[in-house]
Amino acid sequence: MSRLVELLQDNHTSIEEVEQYLDALDADTRVAESRSLGPAEQRKLWRLARGRKVTLDDIVPPDRGPLESVRHYGRNTLPLFRIFEKRFCRPSGGEANVLWGYNEGVTRAAVGPGYFVTRLTEKDSRGDVVIDYYQVPSEKPSDWPEIVSNDGFPSNLVYGQMHDYLRRVSRHVTIGRAYKKDRETPNCFTLCREG
Repeated sequence: MSRLVELLQDNHTSIEEVEQYLDALDADTRVAESRSLGPAEQRKLWRLARGRKVTLDDIVPPDRGPLESVRHYGRNTLPLFRIFEKRFCRPSGGEANVLWGYNEGVTRAAVGPGYFVTRLTEKDSRGDVVIDYYQVPSEKPSDWPEIVSNDGFPSNLVYGQMHDYLRRVSRHVTIGRAYKKDRETPNCFTLCREG
């Protein structure tokens, strides 16, 4: 059992203790720890992180240039295909209030890349940042897959009519929750930014 799982199974652990633990780890260990959480621990982390502000700079650091890819290593609470990545970048046109991205993993060949636009929310209680699958970028880094809409089959089964809201856990780690047709789902996921 990982130390992060132990922390989240203890009813007395605060989100600040989780943050301090994760921030003290090296990059590889932090990814491994964030990917060790099962559904119960992820849902608890979602509750603990309520009200914790995420910024777009937390997702793509300000020293990254336009169309420079930033990897986030993820694990979700679905029954299968739990390990994945989200890749983000800043737009090429200098738009300051959005990021572009897609999903990378073993399901990409079957369901598509799940492109999205990440934007700030208006003080939404679900999270300060939303990954919006209703929108797709107008451009991408050269090594990303072809941009496709999430409206067609089979992408619409996974990404259609979906928003993922994010909350801050630590400097590199966020916790997200999926909302389909604006309704909360039981599906959470952790993301750990590279580096």
